[in-house]
Amino acid sequence: MQRYFIPNTSWNQDNVHITGDDFHHITRVMRMQIGDTIICNQPTGQAAVCKLTEIGDSSVTATVIEWLDQQAELPVFVTIAQGLPKGDKMDLILQKGTELGASAFIPFQAARSVVKWDAKKAEKKLSRYTKIVKEASEQSHRNRIPEVKPAMTLAELVTIGETYQVKLVAYEEEAKTSSYHSFATMVSNLQEGEHVLICIGPEGGFSNQEVETLKKNGFTPVRLGPRILRTETAALYALASISYQMEELGGQTCQQ
Repeated sequence: MQRYFIPNTSWNQDNVHITGDDFHHITRVMRMQIGDTIICNQPTGQAAVCKLTEIGDSSVTATVIEWLDQQAELPVFVTIAQGLPKGDKMDLILQKGTELGASAFIPFQAARSVVKWDAKKAEKKLSRYTKIVKEASEQSHRNRIPEVKPAMTLAELVTIGETYQVKLVAYEEEAKTSSYHSFATMVSNLQEGEHVLICIGPEGGFSNQEVETLKKNGFTPVRLGPRILRTETAALYALASISYQMEELGGQTCQQ
């Protein structure tokens, strides 16, 4: 059943008023008719099966049939801080990272980022990124849409990091040492409900200065396995590992 994320302003008790891109998708792409059913998600995460009761020229009205008791979110809130990569790699990270349960994404301008954003380019990209995570959330039946924050500098990232309980930085040099910080150990110690910030470098990785800055501000460098991962693979590895540990293993080693 097709799922749509509907803003609070479009809910009137058990009636849902759908406009814009979602209206177009329902009427033009899916070609639905009155009586067809969809799932509508509130921003709080609650979802309901709704029946289409009215189709107008620019809007659709649906009525709640049944509220659902579904939970498709990770037990922890994971934010991926991604050093700006080249090409369309960020699109992939956002789409697949959403499918794997990320709560938020922060693009940031790393020292070795080849891509440079100006204000005009950032606004356009942020609009596209927001659409990507919305569509990925619908496809993967998420309860919530991840937030995509505006691009930041490293200094701004450090400041926002003060609000997180766990702060990690994926550092390729950790994979080359015998006395490394194990990502598996960090994950096994996560507590349900914690806010986790994971920093991923761009194609060239982090500079030594960036790593030292992050370490001085409470970020723990970790290795993501013994191999060097591409920037578009690292975040997905991290999210999949957290999902496996906390969802598929049933949180056996997690502190509840």
